[in-house]
Amino acid sequence: MKKTALIVAGGNGSRMESDLPKQFILLAGKPILMHTIEAFNNCNVSNIIVVLPPNQIEFWKELCTEFSFNLAHEIVAGGASRFESVQNGLVRCNEEDLVAIHDGVRPFITAEIINNSFDVAAQKGNAVAAVRLKDSIRKVDLLGNKNVNRDAYFLIQTPQTFKCNIIKDAYQAQDHINFTDDASVLEANGHAINLIPGDYKNIKITTPEDLLVAEAFYKHQ
Repeated sequence: MKKTALIVAGGNGSRMESDLPKQFILLAGKPILMHTIEAFNNCNVSNIIVVLPPNQIEFWKELCTEFSFNLAHEIVAGGASRFESVQNGLVRCNEEDLVAIHDGVRPFITAEIINNSFDVAAQKGNAVAAVRLKDSIRKVDLLGNKNVNRDAYFLIQTPQTFKCNIIKDAYQAQDHINFTDDASVLEANGHAINLIPGDYKNIKITTPEDLLVAEAFYKHQ
């Protein structure tokens, strides 16, 4: 099976408190999205598809020229939601391939996780990166709140990797209202989800605090 990376970058910068969409904010001297694309390019995937809001595509092309960013990738116009954006990207994926769907603002994804996700998805149909909780958690309801066992919960990350025909079928069968990730779409279509080890450094950069952490990671590297 050939391997495709489907990188979804649809942020508008509101939580980052920035006029610049978060995927274009500079990290270690270049836009965050470029770091993410490089991570998958280094794993020798066959195809990289980047989904962007239609009104950001020309600006991205200008950034690629400005930063001499020449790694091959296909640009696809996104939709009104993440669900619709992934649908648009999946149209460009070959049904016989494996596809790793990844957040454009998770630039610290490692080759080990990417390769493991493709290996497990090839065997079991899907592979979803996840990490255990570090903090205690409490469940809140109308009656108050109570402690719950954190060992029973995982934080879900990306990549979320699938046999392409399976995730395409799921996206065609489901409505987008209640889904926040791709694994949930697949699960709603009757499939069990296979979790694989993620990485605590595989953060999603969405707030100013996240950017400070990301800069610290790069300085450490």
